[in-house]
Amino acid sequence: MTEILKAEHLTKTFGHGKNVVEAVKDVSFSLEERELVTVVGESGSGKSTLARMVLRLLPITSGKLTFQGEDVTHARGRQTAQYWQDVQAVFQDPFSAFNQFFTVRRLLYRSLRLLGTGEKGKERLEEALGHVGLTGKDVLDRFPHQLSGGQRQRIMIARALMMQPKLLVADEATSMLDASLRVNVLNVLKDLRDELGMTVLFITHDIGQANYVADRVLVMENGLMVEQGSTEDVIYNPQHEYTQKLLADVPKLHQTG
Repeated sequence: MTEILKAEHLTKTFGHGKNVVEAVKDVSFSLEERELVTVVGESGSGKSTLARMVLRLLPITSGKLTFQGEDVTHARGRQTAQYWQDVQAVFQDPFSAFNQFFTVRRLLYRSLRLLGTGEKGKERLEEALGHVGLTGKDVLDRFPHQLSGGQRQRIMIARALMMQPKLLVADEATSMLDASLRVNVLNVLKDLRDELGMTVLFITHDIGQANYVADRVLVMENGLMVEQGSTEDVIYNPQHEYTQKLLADVPKLHQTG
């Protein structure tokens, strides 16, 4: 496999002087092409801050971020624009990401205009909807409030796919959905890896979801990456007490290994 992203000693601090808080502390990991990697941790573990650093939505206090061999730690201008095309995000709340007065068609076509793809863009839109299990006639002329939570989240994924990214960062993308809809979205993420060869970084507090989708699991606690390895190793032979604690909340999962 080819390495697509490498994070070296990433640190993020907020505040000054005595009020400094280290949200992410000296975190290192890498992602390879066609890999689905999950970052797991409870609220406050630093996992979403890490995701926003990877997305370059938060400045990196120290450390180095490399994408396809190019240093993007302090990317500016055109380099940032290209990075944001190659690295797309899907966030927790799709409803807040949409203008509620726009139909899905208008929302997605706005993205196409930004791409400047013309007629090819319409094909790209239909393609993206197909990859998430939707068709234009099902959703394009509807407003966000007329869609289910799962449909809205899949529209968000489709909008990201229209950019034809190499890496998708999904930050708690299933946390606002009920159990059956979560499985649908998780299956979409797996399909993106298997069918499109996309790399996916999936952020979640649910280690059961990590077990379901991930090739590798990274575990964070209090800003530190306390354990990482293959899903089998981390889930069924956890070394760190924090990972063991997370697994204790889902004993059936651990016993089925």
